[in-house]
Amino acid sequence: MSEDASYHSYRHSQAPEVLLPLAARYARWLGLPAQAIADTTDEDPASVRAMPLILRMERDVTPSRTALLEAAASAAVALCLDARSQPGGPWHPQVQPWAAGRIRKVSRRARGAHWVAVTELPGITVENRGAQVRALLPWQVADTPSAVTRLQVSGTDVPGDDAGPPPDGIAVLWLPQQPAMTVGKTAAQVGHATMLLAALLAADGRVAELDCWAAAGYRCAVRTASAHQWARLAAGEQPQQAWRERGILAVRDAGCTEVAPGTITVAVQYR
Repeated sequence: MSEDASYHSYRHSQAPEVLLPLAARYARWLGLPAQAIADTTDEDPASVRAMPLILRMERDVTPSRTALLEAAASAAVALCLDARSQPGGPWHPQVQPWAAGRIRKVSRRARGAHWVAVTELPGITVENRGAQVRALLPWQVADTPSAVTRLQVSGTDVPGDDAGPPPDGIAVLWLPQQPAMTVGKTAAQVGHATMLLAALLAADGRVAELDCWAAAGYRCAVRTASAHQWARLAAGEQPQQAWRERGILAVRDAGCTEVAPGTITVAVQYR
């Protein structure tokens, strides 16, 4: 993890409240009909927020897909649990209303001077085995800086790679074989996954585990599950029970891009 992330990490004396609303609606979100998930009529379009995830993709250097996704997953949760995002911190006014609503993320790619420009915006960069991803503050979409909006959303895909079995002792973010998603879409989904994991740990009062995770740079593994593995990872109709008994949680997408509303895009296996 880069210096700007580690410098502001801190030990939690209590559960970080910025993510507690996310934990409170987790089970309800999984139980909603697909059409309800896709319904955004309750939102004021002027107040919609999204976290930009900037993937560094230089012309002559292509990071591995797995390393890039793992960096994105770590960067999203690192920003949320950073001291600056907590009540009283300078980032809290942006992070709190976003985490309390739909946690939209938009992945973009940057290289050269454009990458340098986004590193000067408030956020956290995570480096992972040659890959770099910077999570930026979830501004209102209309207020997103031009240094971000000028970056392309398309063109983020890189070839798949064989990362081998996941290491022991860390959270594993399992992806389904279908539907296939671009790297940009998947980066957003694994970012959702680590936020949900942190939120559920916080809601359970497992503060020491959050501290250990922070000390390890929010390390996680991203892998693609076999059909058999995916079936065993299902949170089913009792997501709270799946979490408490098996350490399994699921990310269910609203279907705004690439996948149908209600699609489970990531299944997290925690210890």
